Amino acid sequence: MVLPLLMLCSDSLMGSRELEEICGAVLAGQGERAGFRFFPSYPTLRAYVRLLLDSPEYFTAFWNSMLQTMGVLAGQLLTAVPAAWAFARFRFPGKKMLWFLYMLLMILPFQVTMVSGYLVLSGAQLMDTHGAVILPGIFSTLPVFILQKTFAGLPGEVVEAARLDGAGNVRIVLKIGLPLGMREFFSILILGFLEYWNAIEQPMTYLKTEARWPLSLYLPQMVSAETASAFAASIVTLLPAVLLFLSGQEYLEQGIAASKMERADQEL
Repeated sequence: MVLPLLMLCSDSLMGSRELEEICGAVLAGQGERAGFRFFPSYPTLRAYVRLLLDSPEYFTAFWNSMLQTMGVLAGQLLTAVPAAWAFARFRFPGKKMLWFLYMLLMILPFQVTMVSGYLVLSGAQLMDTHGAVILPGIFSTLPVFILQKTFAGLPGEVVEAARLDGAGNVRIVLKIGLPLGMREFFSILILGFLEYWNAIEQPMTYLKTEARWPLSLYLPQMVSAETASAFAASIVTLLPAVLLFLSGQEYLEQGIAASKMERADQEL
């Protein structure tokens, strides 16, 4: 796992001639092995300068990824919170069956729902738009699953006391549910960002115009055009996900652990 990352960092600091010596045979399809050097013989930042100052296509793909990822995350919070609260605190006919369908959808891979999703988006005139990637991601079932465990674990005495004070469901969620479930919210944001920042199948299926492609589709096109810039672009693309994970790793672990403890408490 570590060796490709080390190779990526090292190759991003090489010049075009040195890269041709190391990886030229592989990229040309000659069937030979790529070499590896921990440190470039002639390190240079030329690839990063060219990428950040003279690659408008890369910035277009970068902002496409940001738009699609942030759109999905914002929509997930708006839809997952009321859905999770309803499953956790309300009683209504068909609740168990509907929850079973949620769990079934959570384990289904994208390949199973790809054709039906394509037909729905095509009928809604959303194909080849950012909405084709954002809209299906908004209704992901994983955030509902995590938040439902959190809301179900809220002390009933606290909720009833808030109702006696005149608080409605919206106020209880905002004043009690959200603060107590902050760890789970960070877990959802981190997991969702990592998933949709690196999404390949959904954009590849629903987006045809290259100007709307995210980084996950744009990076493979760079290899044949400019190898050095492709390595540098891969490093820059990794940074947001790595920094987010490192900064929120504690929240992610606490959120997952809290969900497990809440589930155990409910079973007891």
